[in-house]
Amino acid sequence: MTTDEMKKHYEEAVVADEQHLERFQSTNDPEALYAELVRCIKKYHPSGDLTLVRRAYEIARDFHKDQKRKSGEPYIIHPLHVAIILANLELDKESIIAGILHDVVEDTVMTLEELKDIFGEEVALLVDGVTKLTQLSWSKDKMELQAENLRKMFMAMAKDIRVILIKLSDRLHNMRTLEYMTEAKQIEKATETMDIYAPLADRLGISKIKIELDDLCLKYLEPIVYEELQENLNIRKESREAFVEEIVSEVKSHMVDAEVQCQVYGRVKHLFSIFRKMVNQGKTLDEIYDIFAIRILVDSVKDCYAALGIIHEMYKPIPGRFKDYIAMPKPNMYQSLHTTLIGNHGLPFEIQIRTYDMHRTAEYGIAAHWKYKESGSGTGLNKEEEKLSWLRQILEWQQDTSDNGEFLDAVKADFNIFSESVYCFTPTGDVKSLPNGSTPIDFAYSIHSAVGNKMVGARVNGKLVTIDYKLQNGDRIEIITSQNSNGPSRDWLKIAKSAQARNKINAWFKSQNKESNMLKGKELIDKYCKTKGIVFPDLNKPDIVEKVLQKYGFRDWESLLAAVGHGGLKEGQIINKMIEEREKQLKEEITDEEVLTTLSSQVTTPPTQIKSKSGIVVRGLDDLAVRLSKCCSPVPGDEIVGFVTRGRGITIHRTDCINVMNLPDIERARVIDAEWQASAEKDHVYSTEITMYANNRVGLLVDISKVFTERQIDIKAMSTRISKQGVASISMSFETRNREALKALMEKLGQIEGMIDIERTSG
Repeated sequence: MTTDEMKKHYEEAVVADEQHLERFQSTNDPEALYAELVRCIKKYHPSGDLTLVRRAYEIARDFHKDQKRKSGEPYIIHPLHVAIILANLELDKESIIAGILHDVVEDTVMTLEELKDIFGEEVALLVDGVTKLTQLSWSKDKMELQAENLRKMFMAMAKDIRVILIKLSDRLHNMRTLEYMTEAKQIEKATETMDIYAPLADRLGISKIKIELDDLCLKYLEPIVYEELQENLNIRKESREAFVEEIVSEVKSHMVDAEVQCQVYGRVKHLFSIFRKMVNQGKTLDEIYDIFAIRILVDSVKDCYAALGIIHEMYKPIPGRFKDYIAMPKPNMYQSLHTTLIGNHGLPFEIQIRTYDMHRTAEYGIAAHWKYKESGSGTGLNKEEEKLSWLRQILEWQQDTSDNGEFLDAVKADFNIFSESVYCFTPTGDVKSLPNGSTPIDFAYSIHSAVGNKMVGARVNGKLVTIDYKLQNGDRIEIITSQNSNGPSRDWLKIAKSAQARNKINAWFKSQNKESNMLKGKELIDKYCKTKGIVFPDLNKPDIVEKVLQKYGFRDWESLLAAVGHGGLKEGQIINKMIEEREKQLKEEITDEEVLTTLSSQVTTPPTQIKSKSGIVVRGLDDLAVRLSKCCSPVPGDEIVGFVTRGRGITIHRTDCINVMNLPDIERARVIDAEWQASAEKDHVYSTEITMYANNRVGLLVDISKVFTERQIDIKAMSTRISKQGVASISMSFETRNREALKALMEKLGQIEGMIDIERTSG
């Protein structure tokens, strides 16, 4: 894209695209949305053949035809919005087709093979990658699960970065329509987005998505703050707009006089940015003045610095508030000059100066650079691969780091998802970006492992410093090494700030003691098996060992034993995983085809009265394939049906479950009869969930807990939320024996003072 094209693009984008966004976010007409998608594609791909895009739309529309979203609108609206977001990021046609089809394999009867036959292997791989990411669960507060999911996400990104771009677009539209979910689900999804997806969008440099995700998270996690901020900003909207327009006019005038061609426009910073500033500085909105940002777009880097000089002549800069991200770009490729100034009325405001190309990178991040060949090879330009060097580094750590705590630290600290950077120089002038608070140890290991391992001291700006010296922006660092060094000290692990340095220090100690760690690991595993009465040779099979090595990211069994020996892994983790894999092999696998064949041959056969471990009988099928649905949590006494799920046997639902009631006609062939055994409530307890709505008051939770305590019911999980009207929504998960016991409990809870309503989860 030429500079002239960029100018035209951003002249249109500042106003027109925002109006377009508001218009099409609210429509539920599929054809109108498809027309908008075509318009977005043709903006940057005017001569492209959209035949396959149209076909993808028609297939998704037909396969999703009987499905509805929580809002009640046709399901096809969602994938079309996802595709429009991708088109606004100017991605290739394969990505847009995959965005339209990203749910068909998971939510309809269409298979990946059918998708591949129609659209080719590239689209099929993208859809499969997004489907696998969708199946990851971030809701459980378990470090091991979180780390495993992050590992899978980064692996998917390494295979094809477009997978995560589609997933981010999917999450953005889901966040835009989160109002139709329950309060508990809103908090869960917003928290997940704030912890995982918004930082990821920031790390990829896609501010268009990151900013909107931040504001939407604030809307559901801090609804009162969000509404108050919006109201207060709207109250003074006219005066603020007049202030911004005055500065824009002054800046334009001076730029014209200096013959610097540019675009100038102003905006109020987004809500989350203002909220974070209020929290960090402990101030109210009235006490924060620099909530305005003026943006200047110019043709060249030379013009950026020329414009900066003009601005500093016009207004008084605030000391310490100038940042040069052009000379030292952020790790996510962001480049710009930032300076905070005092206006003519004494009000501070920020000016950002960048070229059109820098602005494109700031808006679209990796999507602005990651181009794909028209042949559909999916191979990014080699020149741009260095933009993802941080991702390659993470993948290397996955192999070196078996400890999940270390891995999470690496992701959070070294890649600045949650922290600022400090920029330092090598003696030759190369820039190193490190986490804030880093020391010479971190700097040494950022150069190379060998430099860190042989380090004996450091000079900063020509002066000797201690190894725990905190590096400052602009420091020039020289690492002193010696071949006589005995290697790092274990004390360095406490001094190093970056997970990168800590991992390399740990790797050095592991390599030095690998043989003794292997022997110790073997002893620990043998001792564990002996204590638990486990016959290890029964588990020590090549296919089982291979699964365990894949799970924990080791190349061979000896390395895994060494990890157990030095404490990186627990022997119980390894043995339990091996037992799990062994049980999978022994367990009879029931495929969809076998289940449906069995059912068709038993249409007229009454349910066989076999003893069931789950307390449920399904047309003579054994209990191995039967599981209770988590969406509606059936208990004995509920009317139930079975549903044949792809590759997972039979799932039991209540007949009033929303998911069952809204099944498309094509899926109803998978619904089968099921019934409770008479012994079900005697032999089992069943998980269930209720939500209570009550007028909030002191002692409400105590009264509720008392009812559960009197009945000796253990509460497994609980979440509460208070609305602006003072109504408390309290969700509780617990176990019960049958519907009658649950009904009696709910009746007793209904007698509590202030209780408005109680309902069961129904999908």
